[in-house]
This record gives sequence, structure tokens and C-alpha cells, in this order.
Amino acid sequence: MKNYSIAIVGATGLVGTTLLSLLAERNFPVNQLFPLASQQSSGKHITFRGEQYRIQDLSSFDFTRTRIAFFCVGNDLAAEYAPKAAAAGNVVIDKSFYYRNHEDVPLLVPEVNLDALAGFRKRNIIANPNCNTIPIAVGLKPIYDAVGIERINVATYQSVSGTGKEAVAELTEQSRQLLDHQHIQPRVYSQQIAFNILPHIDEFQDNGYTREEMKIVWEMQKIYDDRTLAINPTAVRVPVVCGHSASVHIETREKISTDQALKILASAPGVRLVTGKFPYATPVVDATGNDHVHIGRVREDISHTRGLNLWIVSDNLRKGAATNAVQIAEHLIEHYSPL
Repeated sequence: MKNYSIAIVGATGLVGTTLLSLLAERNFPVNQLFPLASQQSSGKHITFRGEQYRIQDLSSFDFTRTRIAFFCVGNDLAAEYAPKAAAAGNVVIDKSFYYRNHEDVPLLVPEVNLDALAGFRKRNIIANPNCNTIPIAVGLKPIYDAVGIERINVATYQSVSGTGKEAVAELTEQSRQLLDHQHIQPRVYSQQIAFNILPHIDEFQDNGYTREEMKIVWEMQKIYDDRTLAINPTAVRVPVVCGHSASVHIETREKISTDQALKILASAPGVRLVTGKFPYATPVVDATGNDHVHIGRVREDISHTRGLNLWIVSDNLRKGAATNAVQIAEHLIEHYSPL
């Protein structure tokens, strides 16, 4: 198998370090590795497959040295540097929000809409969906294909690692301060996050929803190629370090029973169905550290004749971000080589 020169933009962040681990874990065919970050991190070293690699400054890096570039940075850096990487001959797999709604950029979840990958050559950029959207899209697609879905009501419960290292540190420090009866001063979040929940992720939009909530709407409709799909989201930040959860209620086009749904989900790609005495997964015990989309609490809605409820949990740093990106790259090199 051909090996590839890889750039990881944002190699020192939570998603970047997770992606490095996954490339090693999945034996991805890496020839040369170029970890990139801001000038502040330039010159430091990271370890990959037992070897030390020096972190290079993104602003001065020559992207003609690589073929695949994973972008694990925010919108501004993705907007500036992803086109430069693509123009230099890279296929860019971008985690930011910036390109997800661009019509000429595929928004991809391999278990759901792999056919969309064929359009990547238009700009040589592929968008990785939001860490909430990915598990919901994976979990609902088998039901969508079987009986159709008219409407989705979803409340997400998102861990602080979705915000980054500073948020994880803030939750840890606030927890310690509160247990020691000390005063706290929120910095990352608008209010205290330790022992609290915040129904506020990203900026509020003119319609009263946050941008995080609207991402679920925009991205699900694009991934499913269904602009008529009605979605009503609420996104909540919870004091959990890693792992996002979602309480999902769907209204299907055709009636589906609990037993039928369980049978469909049991064989769904990427899904781990949870049944038994405690028919649910939790972020800490079940989801963290693996790539499954865990689905449980599957039950018919007692208030709607075509309603179904599900509880969905996944590791937001892995399947919600890094694993999805690596899976995209694996499909690229299998089906579209030479890149």
C-alpha cells in the first residue's frame, strides 16, 4: 500500500492529539508526518509511533510537502489555510464549521453518505460534521432508510472537551474550588460549569436558537440530502469531561415498533445497541475511548402514533471528530488513489 505524507493542522489540540493516536491505532499508511500549530507551539515535539516529531509553524509551512491535510482548528485558520493546502495538491479534511454549508464541499459521515465523497475534487476539501451531528446521523440513518423520518426533536448533553483543553481545565479547577468552598470566576464559559448545566453552546442567532443548535439542522439536512427534514434542537453543555449524549425523539413517515427498530439498529454500521436491565450507555463508562455510536432507551412514543425515542452517546473526540476524519481518509486512499 502506498504511504502518504500527512499534515495535522492543530496537532496540539484535543482533536489533533486524538487524531495522532488514531492514525497509529488504525495503522494508517503514513510516510512522513508534519504536525503543525501556531508559532507559540512551534519547536516543541510530539511522539508518533515511538518517534519524536517537531511541531512546525503553520504560517510558514510549505504544503507541497504533503498529500493529505487534517485540519483540527477553528474557522478563521481553516478559511485562510485550507485553500492554500488544497491548491498545493492536498486533500483537506476539515473539522471546522467554515466549509460545512458550502455547496461544493462534501459534508461526510462514511456510514451515512459515502457517495458524497465523489464530489471532493471540486475544491479538494471535505468537511467533517459537528461532533453532535455525526452520532445522530449514524444512529438515525437506518430508520430513515427503512420508514422515513418527518421530524426530529433532539436535546444534546455535550461535554466540555467539545470546547477544548481550556474548558476541561476550567471544569477541573472549578470543581476543586467549589469543593474547597472557594470563589470561582468563569473564564471559558459564560457561567459556572462545575455542578451545573448551561443551555447555551455557541452564539445565539436571530431566531433564538444557538449556532450549535442550528448546525444540527443545517448539517443533518445536507448529509441526508433532505431539506424538508424538520429538526427542533436544544444543545446543553454539561459538566462531563468527554462524551456527548442526545435524547432523540423522531416522528416517522410509517409506523415502526420498538422491536422493529431494535432489529434494524442491531445490524447498523457503527452502532452498538444497548439492551438489557439497564438499556442505555453513558459517556464516562461506555463511550469514552471507543468509536461506537451507542444507542439505547429505544421505545415507542406514548404521545404520538408514529413516534420513537432513542438515547445516543458517543465519544466526541473520536467518532465525533477524529475517527470520522480518519475514516474519510481511509476511503479516499482505497477508492480514489492516486490522490
